[in-house]
Amino acid sequence: MTQTTAQPLSPRRARQWLAQADLRPTRQRLSLAELLVGDGQDRHVTAEGLHHAASCADVSVSLATVYNTLRAFCEAGLMTEITLDGTRSYFDTRIDDHPHYYWEEDGAITDAPTDSVSFDRLPDPPEGTEIVKVDVVIRLRKN
Repeated sequence: MTQTTAQPLSPRRARQWLAQADLRPTRQRLSLAELLVGDGQDRHVTAEGLHHAASCADVSVSLATVYNTLRAFCEAGLMTEITLDGTRSYFDTRIDDHPHYYWEEDGAITDAPTDSVSFDRLPDPPEGTEIVKVDVVIRLRKN
């Protein structure tokens, strides 16, 4: 997990973020929320990356708790999960619909410009189903 600015972390911002989803502010949730949104920046994290950041910040939390907390944040609508190849999950604090770049060399995910993606037509969904969401992940490799 990379910090994109030198802004100080705000426990107040983390508490407000949890409150908007009516999530109980447990010690672990508050600590992880502060790492995720405490500086006001959007970010993409893996559970392992957030666990490492927590360890560096002297937050004692197991990897299983990090996974469970990230899933709770997603279920509450605070984050979205981006799954690649069915094996690797990234968690995004920016929850509006937007495309992503996946950088193959370092395994990072970043936001792609929203205005440069357009779909003129999607296939009809199978009978008895509906399209819920379309995820766009553009894989990049340096040449």
